[in-house]
Amino acid sequence: MINNSYINIFKINRFTINRFAINRFTMGKIMCGIVGCVLTNRKAAPILLECISKLEYRGYDSVGISTVDENGIHLKKGSGKIKEVDDKIDLGELPGSTGIAHVRWATHGIPSKENSHPHISNEGNISVVHNGIIENFGEIRESLESEGYIFHSQTDTEVIPILIEKYMDKGFNLEDALKKTLKIIKGSYAIGAISKNNPNEIVAARKDSPLIIGVGDKDYFIASDAPAILNYTKNVIYVDNGEIAILNHDGVIVKDSKDNIVDKKINLIEWDAEMAQKEGYDYFMLKEIHEQDSAIKDTLSERDNINEIITEIGNISRICFVACGTSYHASLTGKYLIESMAGIPTDVILASEFKYSANTLNKDTLVIFISQSGETADTLKALKVAKKTSKTLAIVNVLGSSATREADFVIYTRAGPEIGVAATKTYISQLICIYMFAAILANNKKLLDSLDEVPEYISEILAKEGEISEIASKYINVNDFFFIGRGLSYPTALEGALKLKEITYIHGEGYAAGELKHGPLALIDDNVPVVVIVPPGDNYDKTISNLEEVKARGANVIAIGSCADEFIKTEVTDSFCIDENVNEIIAPLIYVVPLQLLSYYISVKRGLDPDKPKNLAKCVTVE
Repeated sequence: MINNSYINIFKINRFTINRFAINRFTMGKIMCGIVGCVLTNRKAAPILLECISKLEYRGYDSVGISTVDENGIHLKKGSGKIKEVDDKIDLGELPGSTGIAHVRWATHGIPSKENSHPHISNEGNISVVHNGIIENFGEIRESLESEGYIFHSQTDTEVIPILIEKYMDKGFNLEDALKKTLKIIKGSYAIGAISKNNPNEIVAARKDSPLIIGVGDKDYFIASDAPAILNYTKNVIYVDNGEIAILNHDGVIVKDSKDNIVDKKINLIEWDAEMAQKEGYDYFMLKEIHEQDSAIKDTLSERDNINEIITEIGNISRICFVACGTSYHASLTGKYLIESMAGIPTDVILASEFKYSANTLNKDTLVIFISQSGETADTLKALKVAKKTSKTLAIVNVLGSSATREADFVIYTRAGPEIGVAATKTYISQLICIYMFAAILANNKKLLDSLDEVPEYISEILAKEGEISEIASKYINVNDFFFIGRGLSYPTALEGALKLKEITYIHGEGYAAGELKHGPLALIDDNVPVVVIVPPGDNYDKTISNLEEVKARGANVIAIGSCADEFIKTEVTDSFCIDENVNEIIAPLIYVVPLQLLSYYISVKRGLDPDKPKNLAKCVTVE
């Protein structure tokens, strides 16, 4: 039973609400999503089913719900997408007003009913959902099996409810049993646990996996991500690493790793669940491509913040970008901009490879971390290492995420919620932040002012997306694509190829156009279409020469260039033109949009779901 000091702390929290607009929550590349609720006068299961459906983008090979009442733990789960499982076993028909739910993307154990979450203890008195990886589960399992405990799954998670049960059998309550369990397990986790002994309580804990608490009037929630609970509350508490939370009918209490009660701020979300719906579009990806022009306007509001950050950072002799996937391509663009305009040596390192370069950092190095979610495991690990020697800056879309709390400085992309797995508007927003940073750093007011025109250029492209759809129809049955560009267009080529691979399952390669003659040209023939990014500028003539090389070898050429360029209108297989005032300096912000649309339309014309590509999930919080 929660004591009066807990209640008093909760009352203080209710009146220390921190108002700010949160444009997006933990969405960026993770396995699994969790939800839990303690309700006053409603059944938990149907609400949990609705909430967990909002997290299906986080993983979707299995789903389960567990509730608790005075009669004990009740559990339904199965492998498959949420609707498939619900149609078979009616997930919403479980008794009790307290419960937990999980949508899974497999890390340990194949997709199956047995490996689905929630997991229960041997006696069936404890149920747990978990997001993350328990690195030492093998040795823990072996030890528990030697004591006579039985395991029914291949997952790492199952050790958690069994350990909790072991300690509760010794007289500990749920909170203390979970604390003792956390001292044994190693790895990353966001955990929600319920117990037959405490039918109106959830105990939750977090380390390196995202977890928030939703605060309603008389109802309380835990979730991996805010969209899950927006229909029920807009007030959220961010749980920090090492903290444990207790939710029951009396309220919420959060404790740190030393068992001290923490006075947490309640943050008000100023966007609603409607923003996370398709709004008439067939797929979230298309909706989010169309949101890019308006998203940029929100991102541009960071200009003053960036100016203050650069002033505070002071002199630096080197910049190092650290990122993964799409964010890595945005970082490459940053390298070209900063080195050409500001003359500062700039490196770009994959977050997963960062440890091999960590010894090159010093106090005069600025390390810039780019992560959509602010929860990417590789990026966070690198950030913690870099902080020991260098100044750190995070470019993140999620206010309150782990990266924003770790970094010395933060720039928010303000892209709004992105549900589609393939990043579109978050990529554009990252680029806008990088362009503003580079322009202010180099005192390039002309470039800075030109960013205001980008939304209109993108709107013009979206107004004629039918042309891209027609082009896409010709290439739905090919096996390989090449994307080429020079200078600032090279990272755009990489991003175009990645989008194609992600959602069409067609092999695509991005190359610096001048590198074709060093090997890849041997692969070019009439079965391999080549997308050439050729904006007007200093690199135009050489890029056209490379275009002629692939054309001479029989390739079907899709050229993206200026509307004033008669060559691409008449001398290539297919072309798409962009406003002639878009030069090669700002082209990465605009020329990527037709590439996004090309991949999207090829995907849907192949009968695929671009929002949920196979083998991928939206946010990766495991290494």
